Amino acid sequence: MEYQITLVESAEGVAVWCDDLPGCCSQGATREEALANIREAIREWLEAQPEIEARFHVKVQREVITV
Repeated sequence: MEYQITLVESAEGVAVWCDDLPGCCSQGATREEALANIREAIREWLEAQPEIEARFHVKVQREVITV
């Protein structure tokens, strides 16, 4: 699957988050490190989704809409 991410570079490093997965974010000292870290964070987010839904009695859904 493909996910859209946002990267923000600063003097302290690179912050990155997945626009499609609420709360899925990471960082790294370099762009490459940040990308590796967000890939891992996305995998972990997706693995945890069923547990999150069961524990908090919610349904996480993702959709694409046109504005």
